[in-house]
Amino acid sequence: MSDDAPRNFDPQRLFGGRFNGHGGTLGIAYHAHGQDWAELALPYDERLIGDPASGVIASGPILALMDMATSVGVWLKLDRLHAHATLDLRIDYLRPARPGHAVIGRGECYRITRSIAFVRGQAHDGDPGDPLANVAGTFMATEGYW
Repeated sequence: MSDDAPRNFDPQRLFGGRFNGHGGTLGIAYHAHGQDWAELALPYDERLIGDPASGVIASGPILALMDMATSVGVWLKLDRLHAHATLDLRIDYLRPARPGHAVIGRGECYRITRSIAFVRGQAHDGDPGDPLANVAGTFMATEGYW
């Protein structure tokens, strides 16, 4: 994508409140955003449970949520949609999500270089002060961000 891509990136308008592709299949939806951060919601769904005995959402959907939230954070910082790939995304699980609760993922882009965007984020299930996971990662734009 060139630097003349449309500006005024609005994730709520772009995704209509809900994502397509695998994000749509998981039920991921827009929650909130700022200049360089986005919050997305992963509703509780029995199809996403990893161990039926526990009732806990599996780690894969939470990782997908955080990958999407941090990616949207990059686009917000750029103020435009820009093709890039996840280069690295580390997730530290602090505790399981509580059964029956939606998971909110907040992703922030804190720095962009010519071809790398640096992100961090946190997932919680109702209380941001009691996170269930932290993430840190990088995205790469093969054609560069600038």
